Amino acid sequence: MPGARSRNRSLEEGCEVLEIQGLTRRFGDVTAVDGVSFAVPRGQLIGFVGGNGAGKTTTMRMIMGLLQIHAGEVLWEGRPATTADRRRFGYMPEERGLYPKQGIADQLVYLARLHGMSRQDAQRATAEHLDRFGLGERAKDKLESLSLGNQQRVQIAAAVMSRPQALILDEPFSGLDPTSVDTMVDLLREHTRAGVPVLFSSHQLDLVDRLCDGMVVLSKGRVVAQGTADALRARGPQRHRIVLGGDAGWVRGLPGLHVVDVDGSSAVLELVEAGADRTLLTEALARGPVVEFARVRPSLSEIYREVTA
Repeated sequence: MPGARSRNRSLEEGCEVLEIQGLTRRFGDVTAVDGVSFAVPRGQLIGFVGGNGAGKTTTMRMIMGLLQIHAGEVLWEGRPATTADRRRFGYMPEERGLYPKQGIADQLVYLARLHGMSRQDAQRATAEHLDRFGLGERAKDKLESLSLGNQQRVQIAAAVMSRPQALILDEPFSGLDPTSVDTMVDLLREHTRAGVPVLFSSHQLDLVDRLCDGMVVLSKGRVVAQGTADALRARGPQRHRIVLGGDAGWVRGLPGLHVVDVDGSSAVLELVEAGADRTLLTEALARGPVVEFARVRPSLSEIYREVTA
């Protein structure tokens, strides 16, 4: 079976271990998720971004088997994901699921045992993760006694402490201070170095840009872009900035350019015809000094606005 051999070879090389193929979910007449397809390769951190109502949480719930899939499928290691597979996924839901009036350590041990850990291993993992998040001395406290940020840390510990084979995290960085974000990032990177695929959603685009090996952009229930940040930047308009010794308003009259903005001696523009850069620089040097002429690296926020417009 050549197809099977090819698929097994790709998995051994660390390619797609979690594959989402054509997922669709409707709520009455509304299609909340419409044919969503992407992959989370082994050992990679993939950011899942989109506005409120884009379908991120619904997609994650279908991946976890918490919502019925109306079309499409979730594959794990090249075959349909089973309930047993999903039991070994670490999941952090959008609506946090821990018990506010129960002791922190007790419920973490309980959840770890549900994932198959022995009591001794569960207790050891609980102590390790609470210490890591600076909560070791609060182990016996009720969850509701913690600040919202510390409750978030406990929820993260619940998702990762049972040695999951995949991580599905819905807004894991929400409410965390910068130090806790760095601790969480270090923790996730330990898992990806061990080959665990990680999918997480976030509204913090600068964080996604800094952390992720790749990203999937969702809008109105559909994937509108996916790939590395550099690949997404390469798909967008190629813009340059020129800074002159005098006023730059004259660039508006040059052919082959689309002028995005002019501010005094600085202009941002797109080169829409071959050779327009040479024409621009020749004219600029004839008029006076050129202080800067460089490619503008768009922010992830700019890319997001362009692909979701």
